[in-house]
Amino acid sequence: MHIGEAAARSGVAAKTIRYYESVGLLAKANRTPNGYRDYSNADVETLRFVSRARSLGFSVHQVGELLDLYRDHKRCSADVKAIAMARIDDLDRKVAEMQAMRSTLHQLVDCCAGDSRPDCPILVDLAKPESRSLVAASIGDRSR
Repeated sequence: MHIGEAAARSGVAAKTIRYYESVGLLAKANRTPNGYRDYSNADVETLRFVSRARSLGFSVHQVGELLDLYRDHKRCSADVKAIAMARIDDLDRKVAEMQAMRSTLHQLVDCCAGDSRPDCPILVDLAKPESRSLVAASIGDRSR
């Protein structure tokens, strides 16, 4: 099937299919005599797998590892679980970072009168050197 049909069947855009080929998540497609890419049903299944894994936030590298495990019928499920647990840890870290930023912004909003005066503690804090800013401290926590 041509790339348009593979895209329609898999729910993955043609441009994304070409990208997945370029990074090795999908094998290079065979070519028809006139040069068009030719995809199989197995390629569509792989595209669906990759798309679902990407929608859960797995990195391209992690998706590659998951694909290798998916194809290895002698795999250990512990290996798959370890990759998924690492993703959960990453999500937990990001949630904590976002909660810290939200808390900081709430503190700043609570300090702002929100009236017609030009004074605004939110802008004052954003302009502070990183070591003294509530926002910078909250964002700095993300990189640790």
